[in-house]
Amino acid sequence: MDDTIVAISTALGVGAISIVRVTGIDAISIVNQVFKGKDLTKQKTHTIHYGYIYDEDEKIDEVLVMLMCGPKTYTTFDTVEINCHGGIHTTKKVLEVLLKSGCRMAMPGEFTKMAFLNGRISLIEAEAVNDLIVAKTDAARTLALNNMSGLLKNKVQGLREKLAQILANIEVNIDYPEYQDEVLVTHDLLENFLQDVEVELKRLVDETKCGKIINEGIKVAIVGRPNVGKSSILNCFLEEDKAIVTDIAGTTRDIVEGAVSLNGVLLNFIDTAGIRQTSDIVEKMGVKKSREVALAADLVLFVVNYNEAITEEDRQLLKELKSQEVIVFVNKNDLECKIDKKELAFYETVYGNTKSDDGLNALKEEILKRFSLDKIVVKDMTYLTNSRQVDLIEKAYRLFANAFDSFKDRIPIDMIEIDLKEAWEILGELIGESYKEELVDYIFSHFCLGK
Repeated sequence: MDDTIVAISTALGVGAISIVRVTGIDAISIVNQVFKGKDLTKQKTHTIHYGYIYDEDEKIDEVLVMLMCGPKTYTTFDTVEINCHGGIHTTKKVLEVLLKSGCRMAMPGEFTKMAFLNGRISLIEAEAVNDLIVAKTDAARTLALNNMSGLLKNKVQGLREKLAQILANIEVNIDYPEYQDEVLVTHDLLENFLQDVEVELKRLVDETKCGKIINEGIKVAIVGRPNVGKSSILNCFLEEDKAIVTDIAGTTRDIVEGAVSLNGVLLNFIDTAGIRQTSDIVEKMGVKKSREVALAADLVLFVVNYNEAITEEDRQLLKELKSQEVIVFVNKNDLECKIDKKELAFYETVYGNTKSDDGLNALKEEILKRFSLDKIVVKDMTYLTNSRQVDLIEKAYRLFANAFDSFKDRIPIDMIEIDLKEAWEILGELIGESYKEELVDYIFSHFCLGK
């Protein structure tokens, strides 16, 4: 924390500008050594100054320097951002000069790590910063911004405060039973409290599925017999010829992937090899992989043709997929009907085609409905998103549920207190009120270098 760190904060490449960021207790004095312009040590905070960066007597670049004095900065330390001309060589040369002048190269995510360790942001808000950087859709961007604003942290903090209140009350009643000014922990009071907190905890747990969908998208496997139009469906969704389409059965022998945004959520499509009995060794491998992909997918689009009867292979494959989320898509409904619709009566079935402009509209609507995308993608959404957060909130909920069960079984209140206190501590770990140094190092190691 005593070091002054530096890193390039923009992507390396040819561009109009690039930014080199410096932060730490000596940030202003170090930059002032190599900057020829106004004396930065005498300037007001949050101002921009024109000048040049020098390496001793050599002029390196014409720059604009943004000066920000702590504690009202991202890291709470003095921070200087040097706006250079874009270009790999020039930017690296400015970085080199600063390293020679006393800065240390920042580790990945170290700027945000400083902000967290200095108490400017919670751990949830810090993770949201990285989520914003890697967001692939508008929904992911909105979710990250909401979580950065502290809305999610406030939810968790509110639960911790409710737990702390009842824990304090329990402690008083256990340690000082004669202290009459404190409200006694009666059965009804504790029951109302537990029910209230359980509802909020359960909501956070349930909404983790929404966070996963928004951040990671939905993995959609397109499966079926050869020549039912699987590759055409993929191409229509992507609006490009990603997969090869021919009338020859077995054209697709390996998986073909592509992604498209639907209602702000990423649909990760996987076009699989046609599933059938075959003696071709390569095609056999493709069929085996198709089955594996289907069983690992969040959603399976099982494709059959409108102008062909359901086969025994179709029936067998549907049985194999009974534990999966399945939508049966009857393709080529622009042709003569030869399918027995009664055979599909027990499945969620959608009809359409890849020939007309609106041929997949009904399928898109069914996917929206199946995952309630119109309900989970809202402006004020705040969901836990990554595996660390999900694991901790589930642990907290299990402990709380155990406390509630103990309460119903009339277990002594001091025994119930043990689970409640551990749940309180885990919620603190979730927002970073308590943490292990190794975990924090791991989290920020996945950030980009300049953030």
